[in-house]
Amino acid sequence: MAKTGTTGIKRIINAAGYSWLGFKAAFKHEAAFRQELGLTLVLSAIALYFGPSYADKAILIASLIFILLVEILNSALEAVVDRHGDEIHPLSGRAKDMGSAAVLLAFMITGLIWFSIFFETLS
Repeated sequence: MAKTGTTGIKRIINAAGYSWLGFKAAFKHEAAFRQELGLTLVLSAIALYFGPSYADKAILIASLIFILLVEILNSALEAVVDRHGDEIHPLSGRAKDMGSAAVLLAFMITGLIWFSIFFETLS
């Protein structure tokens, strides 16, 4: 990859722009990301209202953001695999399946966090 030669604040501004483009691409092209973003918005409001402490609220919301992070990485992986070729290949399928498994694990981690915080609060 060629270096752009930008440094300092200009590099940070460029990086922020690329990140914004990544968010826009995920929202535009990935239905799963849109669904998970909607879930994140709803559950974040619940976390802010019902979270027992500021630290718990932060942990609950961070776990939701973690799902979005893993979904973006999974979508990027799928885009690279699809860009490489349309032919069906076992390694391509394996890569996509493993990306999907990573999203499932992120959901499991989030569920565990939410369950443990609210179970502790209710007991």
